[in-house]
Amino acid sequence: MQAHEIDYHIYGEEMQYVEIELDPQEIVIAEAGSFMMMDNNIQMETIFGDGSGQENGLFGKLLSAGKRVLTGESLFMTAFINQNNTKSKVSFASPYPGKIIPIDLTQFGGKFICQKDSFLCAAKGVSVGIEFSKKLGRGLFGGEGFIMQKIEGDGLAFVHTGGTLAKKELAAGEILKVDTGCIVGFTKDVEYDIEFIGGIKNSIFGGEGLFYATLRGPGTVYVQSLPFSRLADRIIASAPKAGGSSRDEGSLLGGLGSLLDGDRRF
Repeated sequence: MQAHEIDYHIYGEEMQYVEIELDPQEIVIAEAGSFMMMDNNIQMETIFGDGSGQENGLFGKLLSAGKRVLTGESLFMTAFINQNNTKSKVSFASPYPGKIIPIDLTQFGGKFICQKDSFLCAAKGVSVGIEFSKKLGRGLFGGEGFIMQKIEGDGLAFVHTGGTLAKKELAAGEILKVDTGCIVGFTKDVEYDIEFIGGIKNSIFGGEGLFYATLRGPGTVYVQSLPFSRLADRIIASAPKAGGSSRDEGSLLGGLGSLLDGDRRF
């Protein structure tokens, strides 16, 4: 199935959203919970999976939905169709601070591999499936487990990242070493594996984990500066503990500093 051709515009800097313009009867699919706003003539419909197997009957729908369960996503996605005779717009927002990346699958050989929760929305006809790791080490220690998402087709898809985005173009044989949580995605020709950092001091006192990812070109790699898991860990670490105490980073005044800056909880 050839994907619908959609136009788009990305707004914002730190908390971005993408506005998609649909021609009559064009459809865009999106993750549940990413919807922001839409024109009155667009109709919203909940579907199994990514909608790419709808024409194959019940089995196709169940297979599409089953792929999403394996990646930890919801059974359902939402389809937005323009029922008007003129162009209409629908917008989707990034769930946390970062950037939204447009992925034109025709430029990447029809396939892009990304972390499990990065997919935001795509043109109808784009398939959102699973990519199994063939290496035990990568599956056990690679941060994303045995399964990553793969986006396939010939249309536009959008993925979101945390923090600042870095795009790296790797030449054949060129290797990039990345923190496993900082990988957003890469093209199908990039070889992905994990490597032990090594050294007792690095392992015990380095604070950067025991492994990092190695990505070997040729291909394109997207890297994020702030994975959501890292952001969540910092928030949890700074949250008030039982008894009302909190951690005051970098402050010699401790609780007195919190009292003076008006952020003291009683």
